[in-house]
Amino acid sequence: MGAGFAVTGGREGWTRTLLTAIGVGLGVALLLLTTAIPGALGARDDRGRARDEHAGRAAEAGANTLLIGMADTAYKGEDIRGRILRAEGPDAPIPPGLRKLPGPGEMVVSPALAELLGSDRGRLLKERFPYRTVGRIGDHGLIGPDELVYYVGSDALAADSMSTLRITGFGNSIPAEKLDARLLLLVLVMFVVLLMPVAVLIATAVRFGGERRDRRLAALRLVGADSRTTRWIAAGEALAGSLFGLLFGLGFFLIGRQPTDVAAAFDLSIFPSDLDPSVPLAVLVALAVPAAAVAVTLFALRSVAIEPLGVVRTSTPIRRRVWWRLLLPLAGVALLFPMIRRGADRGEFNELQVVAGTVLLLVGVTALLPWLVEAVVFRLGAGRVPWQLAVRRLQLGSGLAARSVNGIAVAVAGAIALQMLFLGVDQDYVKETGQDTERAQMSMSSDVRAGSDKVAEITRAIRESKGVRSAFGYASTRIGDRAADPGGSTSLTIGNCDALRELARIDRCADGDTFIIEARASPFGEMQVAPGQQVIVDPSYGPNSERSARTPWRIPAAAAAVPGRADPSGRSYDGVLATPSAVPEAATKRLTLSMDIQIDPAAPDARDLVRNAAARVDPLSSVYDLSSTEESRRFANVRTALFIGTAVVLALIGASLLVTMLEQLRERRKLLSVLVAFGTRRSTLSWSILYQSAIPVVLGLMLAVATGVGLGAALLGMVGRPFTVDWSGMAAMTGIGAGVVLLVTALSLPPLWRLMRPDGLRTE
Repeated sequence: MGAGFAVTGGREGWTRTLLTAIGVGLGVALLLLTTAIPGALGARDDRGRARDEHAGRAAEAGANTLLIGMADTAYKGEDIRGRILRAEGPDAPIPPGLRKLPGPGEMVVSPALAELLGSDRGRLLKERFPYRTVGRIGDHGLIGPDELVYYVGSDALAADSMSTLRITGFGNSIPAEKLDARLLLLVLVMFVVLLMPVAVLIATAVRFGGERRDRRLAALRLVGADSRTTRWIAAGEALAGSLFGLLFGLGFFLIGRQPTDVAAAFDLSIFPSDLDPSVPLAVLVALAVPAAAVAVTLFALRSVAIEPLGVVRTSTPIRRRVWWRLLLPLAGVALLFPMIRRGADRGEFNELQVVAGTVLLLVGVTALLPWLVEAVVFRLGAGRVPWQLAVRRLQLGSGLAARSVNGIAVAVAGAIALQMLFLGVDQDYVKETGQDTERAQMSMSSDVRAGSDKVAEITRAIRESKGVRSAFGYASTRIGDRAADPGGSTSLTIGNCDALRELARIDRCADGDTFIIEARASPFGEMQVAPGQQVIVDPSYGPNSERSARTPWRIPAAAAAVPGRADPSGRSYDGVLATPSAVPEAATKRLTLSMDIQIDPAAPDARDLVRNAAARVDPLSSVYDLSSTEESRRFANVRTALFIGTAVVLALIGASLLVTMLEQLRERRKLLSVLVAFGTRRSTLSWSILYQSAIPVVLGLMLAVATGVGLGAALLGMVGRPFTVDWSGMAAMTGIGAGVVLLVTALSLPPLWRLMRPDGLRTE
């Protein structure tokens, strides 16, 4: 009978069921999305490992070997994955996503890169790729639809380059490294924080139309139904609404997973097909939501006396008790307290205990907020007419107002706790690189394995690039005590005086000078050299290396010892520093180049022009921006997931609040019509609605701040970090929560004005 009421009763019944289905459906959609995220990230990881080229290395060329050169680059802050390929035999492996290997001068690109190259935004990038595009990379060769990837065929790729690998196949079977205890704690708390508001909103949605439903149940009592029967009829009605909500949620999920703009905005590219919910988890959602709808309905009716002549709830309600509401957060603290400092030495946490304790603390917000709102509004005094209308409405029934704000309060409390935890552990995942961004802003390395003429060509091309203030280049090779398999070796770095001063503290320098960097402790056992010592430049290593005679060179007896210094990119040099004329030309045939580059910050596209110049002279050159700090990739991924989840949850909360507000206005339209018929101004009613929203919001955010700081303190104690509060983050999250409610209230004003008509009193 209750299920029948959900789908009958004319427009009134369908409207009530539709609003419930939309509210539940929004929550179900986010639950399905959450169950799909682990699988989506796993699919991304699997495709990334399937194209890994480091696992199938080979020592010698054969019929099944492929030379692959690393040619990664970047454009306007976006990373581009690039590989240069040369088959050494007819059975050379083909990268995933390609049907065949591209020929010399041919390029296969990802759809996103093809779109970028075809747009005005990619104009500069076109200059970097003087190749003919012959195809697209398939989805199984990309980790996401927005990934920028290219493969280029070449017949001139050298096997002896440090940027080149020889492989017999693609793939990596090494299991991924597990999350450490602190990152695991972040992930666990993040999932709880993101899912708790969803559960609260679903519980709120199944109670839409509660007052009208209770009046219908009173009519059933009049015709003979007992109290127990009416409660189960109400449960059946909620069950039917939740089942429609499951269908709506599936529809919302299928529609919402198509656009990937939200994920792409946070540098997380996901194929829609990857968002495939886990079957066991999806079944759990399908069973849990209807069960929760029935449980919430029966729980809501526990204090409502539905009699044949009416609903007793319309009289003054009994004041809420606080003692049992305090038990929930206290139980959460009791679960979390034993794990204080458990993660200080990267120990292991009891995952179930962490989840249970966090859930109980956040559930405590939902339990305490109705009591807090009721306790405060009963003490509010008189004021202007809008204030009196709002306060009196809350005094007569504050439960619905508190339930509407519960989702915001839980989300803000969880976000504050997470921000405190992120602030406490970020020093573990953000480290100093030692790079000096004042001396240089970019660095380049080129394993040209060529002579000084090629080095000069590359250096000149970079220095002449638009937007480059200066560039200091150093050409390097190795020197050893003998020509083949030396017992010790060190570096020989060649550059002009200005460049060498970036590597050592040199007072006097002229072309022809040589310097020896003062000896320091080295974990690699570098060979110690002295003035006048006989060495071999570019010796051979290993049984398979070329054993031709190398260039002998005697270090000049006038070589001065100088203290070394780190270059702008943070590298410390050792061995011998020499100006070009101090080294015989025969010793400069196989050099590698490093260059530190100063950029004019006012020059547009200077960094991309540098990368274009480097790609023209050496496609395998590595050009990267210098930064004083470096962040753990996993830590950054967790934070990105939090940002995406927070954006989706806030959007869901806003949509659900709007549905809740419309339901409240629908239930009160006759009351509004009476007030308008008595001459109440529209502005008075509008301000009244605003006050009705603002009072619970302010109280909910105050409770959220207190709970969030408490939970954050417990989490910081678990990882052994001192108590710190991110005040700016707290203010931002509180402001966002309040802004969502104010936006929803503003959007509800047009329907409110339509309901403010005296003809709303008409009935049939």
